[in-house]
Amino acid sequence: MRIQNKKRLIPLSLTVLMLIFMIMPTTALASGPTKVELRTTSNFAVLSGMTITNAGPTVISGDAGGDIGLHSGTSITGFPPGVISGVVHDTDAVALQAKADLTLAYDDAAGRTPTTTFVETDNQLGGKTLTTGVYRFGGAETANLTASSPLILDAQGDPEAVFIFQATSSLVTASGSQIQLINGARFCRVFWQVGTDVTLGTNSQFVGHIFALNSIWAQTGATIQGQLLARNGEVTLDTNTITNGLCATLATLTVIKHVINDDGRTSIASNFTVHVKTDGLDVAGSPVAGAESPGITYTLSPGTYVVSEDADAHYTVSYSGDSDSSGSVTLVGGDNKTVTITNNDIVAATGSATITNNDIGAATGNDIRANPKTGAKTESGSASWIGISAAVLGGALLFGIFLCLLYQRKGASQR
Repeated sequence: MRIQNKKRLIPLSLTVLMLIFMIMPTTALASGPTKVELRTTSNFAVLSGMTITNAGPTVISGDAGGDIGLHSGTSITGFPPGVISGVVHDTDAVALQAKADLTLAYDDAAGRTPTTTFVETDNQLGGKTLTTGVYRFGGAETANLTASSPLILDAQGDPEAVFIFQATSSLVTASGSQIQLINGARFCRVFWQVGTDVTLGTNSQFVGHIFALNSIWAQTGATIQGQLLARNGEVTLDTNTITNGLCATLATLTVIKHVINDDGRTSIASNFTVHVKTDGLDVAGSPVAGAESPGITYTLSPGTYVVSEDADAHYTVSYSGDSDSSGSVTLVGGDNKTVTITNNDIVAATGSATITNNDIGAATGNDIRANPKTGAKTESGSASWIGISAAVLGGALLFGIFLCLLYQRKGASQR
């Protein structure tokens, strides 16, 4: 008997193992790629392996670092009229270390396994909406990015969503082109590894950290939220705005679902669907089944969020903790806030009595009561004994009349 039981357990164990292996790749894929580590290059808005040349009132700044530097180049010119908020590192030890770290970042981005590869006939980025992933494409001569056909990067509510682009050849964006970030996407999680040169078109709006093997040219009026880092070539600027900002510190929001059943109902926290939304859209991990303390924790970008649930007519709902009475909560970087959704069951209806009134007296046993949770009024109780007695007497009287008529008719027939 024991041998047979063991034999039965073998296929069951194999089935469980197969399910685990099937689930693991899906979970890893769903998490998306990790960010590319910048190391000391994070302080540089512009870094070159040859020269940095500027024309016009270019402004270079950023909380992460407004430095410019080169190694082992020959010259930095055009400042002024260009303005920088950081330090100029001209072939010094700081620039040398940053150059080495740039090589590491470039190789890291280039070595990522693509989740999507665009073929030569479909390597343009304009008009596409992309979620977190690694995207590989050939030389995009214009990238087809325009004001009317932007590249949209959708983080789907996950502020840590990473976007890595691998250009096997050059990257050239059209004049007036745009990259738009939606649903929590952040410039500091966008990385561009380019196998040759980069040209950013006139008045274009570019987002992300550029790692170019050769040169970068930013044409007149182009704005960059991120970095221009050229390993071996030059960086040429012309009346540009380059902002190398910090990746905003994230915040933590915990949502606790508490259910009170003091009027006979039996729902639990997981029977309710809870939402955390910003701008009307669910964040990553929302919606989800509710959970009692310690609740469910979300890591979010600074901003305003609304905690809510799918309504249940059998329960009242109230919000407490760090939100207002409607579930709205504002987060700033570093916050650790909690919102509790409390549901209290509503007493089940037991039916309503019919009020009977007559000439003898008014019904007095029917009460109208207000539900202390909802304010709704319900009727309960019974009609007064006077009304009931009148009904019984009336029925008896009719029955007596019927018997008298029947007796009289029987007597007449006998005569």
